[in-house]
Amino acid sequence: MKNTLIIHPKDESTSFLRQIYNTKKNVSVVSGNITKKDLLNRILEHDNIIMMGHGSSEGLLAVNQFDTESPYIVDSSFTDVLTRKENAIYIWCNANEFVDKFGLKGFYTGMFISEVGEAYFCGLPGTKQVEVDESNFCFSNLVSQHINCDLENMYVKVRERYGLVAEWNPIAKYNHNRIFFNS
Repeated sequence: MKNTLIIHPKDESTSFLRQIYNTKKNVSVVSGNITKKDLLNRILEHDNIIMMGHGSSEGLLAVNQFDTESPYIVDSSFTDVLTRKENAIYIWCNANEFVDKFGLKGFYTGMFISEVGEAYFCGLPGTKQVEVDESNFCFSNLVSQHINCDLENMYVKVRERYGLVAEWNPIAKYNHNRIFFNS
């Protein structure tokens, strides 16, 4: 088995997430240009799976980067394989609904504000780009710092330290309440 597979569809609006894996060794990054079947086979070959980008309760969006007719690159067709992966990370909006619906394990997020427009949509009018940027950077930096821990320990440390940012940053406060772990 190979070590870590990163599934991060190429999209400039989620480029801040690259910080999580840019300096990591033994990772394979998939950002597009493969089929769902090929991606499923790559998931089978890896011990750890990190999926991140834009998504919904239905899965991780392909954002027109993959060879699929579906809007999703990771969806319910992947759950049989993902149920066997205990070291999975799901970072996309409403990943909690996807993870909970299929009884998956790992570190995951709920609705996660990463853009000013999302802040307005989530009831935080007046949000400034600097607040979103600070939240994005701090979250990604903390996940990166603790990515080599077991996932429960990573969850505890990210929640604890991101919680400090949440004391003054309303975006971090909103997101902090939407970070989860399931073993």
